[in-house]
Amino acid sequence: MFFRLIAVLFFLLSAFADCHAQRKKNEKTPLAIYFEKYQNPNYSSADKIRIEDLDINNEQKRYSIYLNDAFKSQPFTPSLVKRIYEDVRRTLEPPYNTYNIVIYAQDVPIEQLISIDQLTERDSLRVYTKNPYKGNAWVNPISLPYSIDKGLKGKHLCVWASHGKYYNVRNGEWIFQRPYLYCTTEDLFTQSIVVPYLIPMLENAGAVVFTPRERDWQKNEIIVDNDMGNRYGVYGENNSKFEWESGSNGYYKTHDVYTDKQNPFTEGTYRYIEATNNKRAQSTAVWVPDVRESGDYAVYVSYKSLPNSVSDACYTIVHQGITTSYKVNQQMGGGTWVYLGTFFFEKGKNDQNYIFLSNLSSYRGVVTADAVRLGGGISNIARSDTLMQNPIIQSGLPRCLEGARYTAQWSGFPYEVYSRTGADDYSDDIRVRSYVENYLTRGSGYLPGDSGLNVPLELSLAVHSDAGYRKDFSYIGTLGIYTTGYYDNVTGAGLSRLTSRDFADIVMTQVTNDLTNTYGRWNRRQLYDKNYGETRDPQVPAMILEILSHQNWQDMRMAHDPAFKFTMARAIYKGVLKYLNHVHQNTDFCVQPLPVKDLSAIVNANNNEVRLSWSPTEDRLEPSARPTHYIIYTSVGDKGYDNGMVVSANETTVTLSIQPKTLYRYKVCAVNAGGRSLSNQEVCAYLSSPVSKNILMVDGFQRIAGPLPVDNDSIRGFRLDVDPGVIDVKSPVYCGYQYLFSKNSWDTIGESGAELEGMILAGNTHDYCTLYTKDIISSGLDYNISACVSSSLPAQDTSTFQLINLIFGAQKQDGYSLGDYKTFTPALMQSISAYASRGGNLLLSGSFVGADMQSAEERNFTQSVFKYNYEQSLQLDSILGIDGMNTSVQVYHIPNEQHYWVRTADVLRGMEGSFCTMLYKQTALPSAIAYQGADRRSLSFGFPLECIMDETVRRNIIAASVQFLLSNN
Repeated sequence: MFFRLIAVLFFLLSAFADCHAQRKKNEKTPLAIYFEKYQNPNYSSADKIRIEDLDINNEQKRYSIYLNDAFKSQPFTPSLVKRIYEDVRRTLEPPYNTYNIVIYAQDVPIEQLISIDQLTERDSLRVYTKNPYKGNAWVNPISLPYSIDKGLKGKHLCVWASHGKYYNVRNGEWIFQRPYLYCTTEDLFTQSIVVPYLIPMLENAGAVVFTPRERDWQKNEIIVDNDMGNRYGVYGENNSKFEWESGSNGYYKTHDVYTDKQNPFTEGTYRYIEATNNKRAQSTAVWVPDVRESGDYAVYVSYKSLPNSVSDACYTIVHQGITTSYKVNQQMGGGTWVYLGTFFFEKGKNDQNYIFLSNLSSYRGVVTADAVRLGGGISNIARSDTLMQNPIIQSGLPRCLEGARYTAQWSGFPYEVYSRTGADDYSDDIRVRSYVENYLTRGSGYLPGDSGLNVPLELSLAVHSDAGYRKDFSYIGTLGIYTTGYYDNVTGAGLSRLTSRDFADIVMTQVTNDLTNTYGRWNRRQLYDKNYGETRDPQVPAMILEILSHQNWQDMRMAHDPAFKFTMARAIYKGVLKYLNHVHQNTDFCVQPLPVKDLSAIVNANNNEVRLSWSPTEDRLEPSARPTHYIIYTSVGDKGYDNGMVVSANETTVTLSIQPKTLYRYKVCAVNAGGRSLSNQEVCAYLSSPVSKNILMVDGFQRIAGPLPVDNDSIRGFRLDVDPGVIDVKSPVYCGYQYLFSKNSWDTIGESGAELEGMILAGNTHDYCTLYTKDIISSGLDYNISACVSSSLPAQDTSTFQLINLIFGAQKQDGYSLGDYKTFTPALMQSISAYASRGGNLLLSGSFVGADMQSAEERNFTQSVFKYNYEQSLQLDSILGIDGMNTSVQVYHIPNEQHYWVRTADVLRGMEGSFCTMLYKQTALPSAIAYQGADRRSLSFGFPLECIMDETVRRNIIAASVQFLLSNN
C-alpha cells in the first residue's frame, strides 16, 4: 500500500510539472514577459523574441529554455550571457530558480554563441588545432622591402562585392538585380568600397585575395599568348641548358565573342621547361604587350599545374623600366587567370614594359607558361536563351560591372561551376561565387579532394547592401548572415560551422564600433543564421555583410562619401584580421597604419638634395596601428615608381640626393608588422640649378566627397548635377542622375537614370603638383620646383621661394562632407599673408577660391593678398568657355573618364590696382584677376587650371602665368 501511494504521488507531481511547463509555454508567465521585453542595447531588431519550448527535468534538476531565431540574431558577450542567466534565475519561481538552467537560441546554448575572440576557454571545434596549410603562398610579392609577420601573410581569402549585371533569359536583356536609386545601384555601389579600399587593405596586410568578379576597372585588355602570334604584343623565349616545350589544353583566344560552354583555356597550348637552380642555365619566357593607352593595368598570368610543378615560379613585371617580382606557386591555380598586381604601363610596345618568367627555382620540377593578360577589358561573353532563339547579345559593359558568372567563363572554369542549364543566369550568378571558390579550394587542406585547383582559400566574404527605408533621419545600418546546418555542420577543414558566426560577429562588431566612434552611433542589425547560397555553399567560414541600405537616404548620405567608404573598408579588414588570427589561435597581431599626412619635398639646389618630410596619422581607434617604419617610393624621370626604400619610424624627415634636370616623384607609406598603409598623396621635386628661381607647388585639393545631398519638407535625394562632390581617384559608382525626389512617394523616391552606367568616372588623383611641374618643364622654363600639401605649408620656410602656386581644384568646405576641406584655413591664411608681406608672388586657382571665403576675415584676406572680391558663382553649363591670355579655354564640367569635373566657377572682381586677364564667355564676367604691385605680383583664377581640357592650352596658360609672376624678380 505504501509503495502504491508513493507511485500515485509521483504521478501527480509529474503531471503537475507537465501542466506547469505547458502553462509556462503558452501563458504570459514572468519568464515569457521577460523575453518579450528583452532588449540588447548593442543592436537593433524588430524581430519578436519568444520562447519556443521549455524542457524541465525534475530528476536532474535541469531547466532548459528554447528561444527562437530572433534571440539568436544578437551579439552575445560573456557579460551579457551572465546577465541573462542571472535575470532568468531571478524571474523563475522556486524550486526552478535553483535548477541548472540552460538557455538555448535555436538549439545552441547561448554561451556557445560568444565569439571566439571573447572566450576565456578555447572551443576546440571552432579553432584550428593545426594549420591546414603551411606551404608556399599562391602569389608571393618578393620585391617588398619589408616583412609582414603580424598581419595576414600566408592567408588566402575570397572576397566579392554584390552581383553585377546579368542576362535575363526570359526577357532577353541585361539587367541589374536592384533598381537605380540615389544615383547608383547596389552592384555599382558596393564595389566602390571593396575594390579601391578593402581588397588593397587585405593585400597590404599580406593576404592573397581572389575575387570572382573582375577587379580591374581598366577598360582596355591586352592578351599576349604563345598561340596568338604578335596580334596584341610579342611572345618570345630564351633557351639555355633547358628548352621550352609545348603541352596541350592551354589558353588560346579563338573567338572575339564567347557563347555558353566555350572555354578559352581548353583551346590552345601551354609551354613548359625543366626548372633549375643554376643561374647560368636560366631560360625565360617573355611577354611584351602592345598597350593601346597609357594607364594602370592589372597583370594576370596563366599556367598549367602539373604533378611536378614547382611552387616558386618567378615572374618579373617590368613597368616603366622598374622591375617587380613575384613567386607563384604553380602547384595550384593552373588553367585560370592569376592576379599579380596593378602597374602603370606606357602606350605602345617597348623594352620598358614587359613580363618575363624564369625557370630558376629552389625545387626540382617544371615551370609552365601560358597567356598573360593586362587590364579588365570590355566583356566578350554573349548570351541568349538555351535554344538560341533570342538574339545573342553582349552587355557592352566593362567586365568589372558584370556578374561573376561571365568572369568565371572567361577565366576558364568548367561549365558546371558557372551554370546548370544556361536558363537562369541570375541563379547561376549567385551560385558561381561559392562554386568557383570551392573549385579553387578543393585539393587543399581547407577542402580535401582531388577535383579542384588546390588553392588554400580559407575565408569567404560577400559584401552587399540591403533594401529598406525609413522616413526619419535614422540609419538602417549593418546586417550579417551566416549558415550552419549543412555539410554535417562542419567546414571542409573540420571546424564547426558556428565559426562562420564568429567571423560575422567579429566583423559586425568592428564595423559598428568603428563607425560609431568615428561618425556617431551606427545601427547594428541582426546576425542571421539563414539559408543563403553565398553562405551555405562555401565549405570555408563564410558570411554576407549587408553593410547598409542603398534605399535609405540617411545611409546613402554617408555611403556616398569616400571617407566613409574608407572607414567601412578598414573596419571590415580589421574584423577579418581579428577573426583569422583568433581562429588560428594567435593573439599577437597588429593593424596596418593609417596613411601619412603633411607630405612635402623641398629642394636644396646648392647641395643637389631634396628634403622629404611627412607626419604619421594617429589611429585613435587602434593602438596597434602605430608605424614602425616608413617606405619611400620614388619615380625618377620617365621611370615608374620603384619598390620602395625603408626608413625608421623615428625619421619623418629624410634628405635624398637628386640630379639636375630630372623630375622626381615621391609617395610615402607607413608600415608595421601588420602591413602597409594605403598611399594617398604624391609630391615632386625638380632641380634646375643653384641660380634658378624657386617655386613651391602647394596641393590644397584634398577634397573627396559624395554628391550634394538635399532634404526638406517635400524632397530628398542627391543633386549630382549641381555638385557631384569629388570621386577618390576613379570609380564606376554612379549610374546616372536622380530624377524622383518627392517624399509623397516613398516607394519610388531616389529613382535615377542610367546615363552614366559603364563609365569609370575620374576623380581626385592627388598628384596635381606633378601636373603643374611637368607643364612648366615641358614649356622650357628653368626653375627649381618643390612641392607640399597645404597642411604642411605653415611649417615650411617660404622665404627662399619666389613663387608659391596654390592648387585648390574643387576644394571647399561644402557643409555635408565628412572631412574638413576648407580652402584657406586660419593657419594657411597666416602663412600666405606673411609670405605676401615679404614680397612673395602667388598663383592661385580653384572653383571655390571666392565662394569658400565668405566671412569678413576671409574676404579681407583675399582682398588684401590676392586683390579680388568674390562676386558670384556661375554654372559652367551656361557659358561656352573662357577667353583671355590670347587663347580660349574649355574646362571639364560634365562627368567623364579623363579628369575630375566641376560644375561651377567663381566670378572674381578685381580690386583697385588689379586687372582682369580672362572672362567667362557670353557674360563678360571676370574669371581671372592679376595684380602687379611694386614689390610682388599675384594671379588668381576662379576655376581650376588643371581642368582645362586641351593640354597644350593648359600648359601655355600655366607657363605664361609663371613668367608673368616671376618677371619682377
